[in-house]
Amino acid sequence: MKLYPLQFTPLFKYRIWGGEKLKTELNKAYKEKNIGESWEISDVSGDETVVAEGALKGHSLRDLIKEFKGEFVGNAVYEKFGEEFPLLIKFIDAKTPLSIQVHPSNKVAKERHNSFGKNEMWYVMQADKDAELIIGFDKKINTDDYKTHLKNNTILNVMHHETVQKGDTFYIPTGRVHAIGAGVLLAEIQQTSNITYRIYDYDRVDSKTREKRELHNDLAIDVIDYEVHSNYKTNYSLDKNVSNTLVHSPYFRTNILDINSRVEKDYSSIDSFIIYMCVEGTVVVVSEGETYTINKGETLLLPASINNVQLKAVNTKVLEVYF
Repeated sequence: MKLYPLQFTPLFKYRIWGGEKLKTELNKAYKEKNIGESWEISDVSGDETVVAEGALKGHSLRDLIKEFKGEFVGNAVYEKFGEEFPLLIKFIDAKTPLSIQVHPSNKVAKERHNSFGKNEMWYVMQADKDAELIIGFDKKINTDDYKTHLKNNTILNVMHHETVQKGDTFYIPTGRVHAIGAGVLLAEIQQTSNITYRIYDYDRVDSKTREKRELHNDLAIDVIDYEVHSNYKTNYSLDKNVSNTLVHSPYFRTNILDINSRVEKDYSSIDSFIIYMCVEGTVVVVSEGETYTINKGETLLLPASINNVQLKAVNTKVLEVYF
């Protein structure tokens, strides 16, 4: 069986803070209320996405890696991760704020949860007026100060609040305390991990469980990075019809393409799968004479064996993600 560009059937996740933008802005099809996340490509145990169309329909990422190995993910990726897929790709809609949270490093996550850590990045696709993200600290504190702020419910007073707009991008390494604020729709690229330590949740009650959500301050206290940075936002260029570096880290690399014509891509020097996330407009991907259309809020995975594709679009922005 031959590999081809793959779309996966997304998984929709109820969240206490979820809204309707995944449906109204990204045309996602679901009936439930408070859907906060669309998991586009996932190898998280129990939440594996499967191929939506074609001869490989119904196959999970683990199935594909087992069958095709480096031909699917890239030889270097296969040597490093075996049959585990290293990335989790999401779209997130926050109608109300997410909890203040932090993620553990690879080392801590492996020891405590037998999981990858959770380094991640955000690309803002839409933001209501005055919507904000909370990332890192604005004031220098230590562990004792932090405990006092938690006790007094004043942790928000020492955190960095940043008003955001479409196109703003942030890298969130493990240890950096963060939260998505109300009114933000974004694309999230992260390691394959579902480990989150909540440290503050506004004392709210989940309407489904009628209980407050669990906090994880005992686990979080020794993974937090208290360093204060002068800037948390990623600066980047946006030249037309080329791959502009967005976030390159040891855990994933993401570029952005601002496409306004026809773009030829040669991936022969990249030993990895490629994921396209369409964050604005519509792009047609041509591979070996076949066409694949992805609209805003859709993703497409190019197996590592596909080296040459053509992208055709007008006024379209695409995130290009690989390992």
